[in-house]
Amino acid sequence: MGELIARAARALARARVHFGHGTDNARDEAAALVLHAIGARDGGGPDLLRRRVHPRAQARAAELVRRRIEDRVPAAYLTGVTWFAGLEIRVDARVLVPRSPIAELIERRFAPWIDARRVRRVLDLGTGSGCIAIACARALPHARVDAVDISEAALEVARANVRSHRLGGRVLLKKSDHFRALGRATYDIIVSNPPYVGARELERLPPEYRHEPRVALAAGEAGLDSVRIILKEARRHLRPRGVLIVEVGNTESAVRRAFPRLPCVWLEFERGGGGVFLLSREQLPA
Repeated sequence: MGELIARAARALARARVHFGHGTDNARDEAAALVLHAIGARDGGGPDLLRRRVHPRAQARAAELVRRRIEDRVPAAYLTGVTWFAGLEIRVDARVLVPRSPIAELIERRFAPWIDARRVRRVLDLGTGSGCIAIACARALPHARVDAVDISEAALEVARANVRSHRLGGRVLLKKSDHFRALGRATYDIIVSNPPYVGARELERLPPEYRHEPRVALAAGEAGLDSVRIILKEARRHLRPRGVLIVEVGNTESAVRRAFPRLPCVWLEFERGGGGVFLLSREQLPA
């Protein structure tokens, strides 16, 4: 099987597919496709790599690699699964492929920005697959997590993931356009990976992104449409000393220009990624 993965990796590298939907290199992507084709759930170590692969499984792997190259379908959509904060998350084209660096912050239980012991309610705004909400619920076992999305199709995927992780008692899913359906609810943490891609950047994205739901990416001409709403309304939904955490990716420079007086803390991550800012309730405009 090791040679099968190596051949697939060489094919992906030659085709110059775009990495960034869960993997960042040809070998990891090839391994994910081949392991899925043979029905293996993880790497399994050297013994699995020496395993002989049945011709039917080889054919399945070849077809996955073909679709990855010719159709530019992200690997996670071909396998139907990816990983976020160490958790298995099911995905398809109704939701973005989870890839937010916020996973690293959740694994640290939001330290040092808030005392995890006092967190009782969390809001995941724009939940998509539910990955952030599920990871928060696992990291903060005493907290209830509200997870909202404007897309009913995305919420269907999130429901399946919440059921799979047996968190239905603590993760509440709701259809909402930003804060609209939340009434007067308040939270210790509001975390969001909203749409933030501007019109010009959207047109220049690699073809892999065209398989993802446009509503989860596009955010107006400058990529700020959703961020403006969040910054305008978040304060009234945060409890004293609560924090707002928002990913804006490559739109970071636009956020800095548009809101020069906001004392955003731009977070850094050991595993890479950026474009994530943090504000306390007291720092947000009234």
